[in-house]
Amino acid sequence: MMNEKMQNALNEQINKEFYSEFLYLAMKAYFAELNLQGFVNWFDVQVQEERAHAFGMYDYLIERGGKVELLEIEKPVIEGNTPVEIFEHVLRHEQYVTSRINYLLDVAEEVKDRAAISFLDWYLKEQVEEESSVGKVLATLKLIGDDKNALLLLDKDLATRVFTAPVIG
Repeated sequence: MMNEKMQNALNEQINKEFYSEFLYLAMKAYFAELNLQGFVNWFDVQVQEERAHAFGMYDYLIERGGKVELLEIEKPVIEGNTPVEIFEHVLRHEQYVTSRINYLLDVAEEVKDRAAISFLDWYLKEQVEEESSVGKVLATLKLIGDDKNALLLLDKDLATRVFTAPVIG
């Protein structure tokens, strides 16, 4: 049986992962309004990734004999009115998610749950990739500035991103 503190922390994180999915759905709609279909695709992949992350934890809790408790998901709030500001928000959000994964690892270490530590290691590595990916797009957006042609080239590049279902754990 899973430690109750670990179970509660994982349930909270499942909620945070579903919130991330909703946040990225809202951002996807923002870029759809701008008719930037490559950005729409980029966020669509993010939506699928966040859902996979949530279900990875969901399945893990069940596998460990824990109880899944789905919590209320807050309405997503987008901070920013430009592509740069939106991606700055995405980066802050991913950094927050990284802090939450670190918290889960702290709990796992505290309760001496080596299986959870092993499981969460994948999520920590994933967050390094997430922050790097977002940081690269943000750096390119900042370099582009107000150049609409360059923005359209980036949009074309982001259209090539493809979701690959992760093997979690």
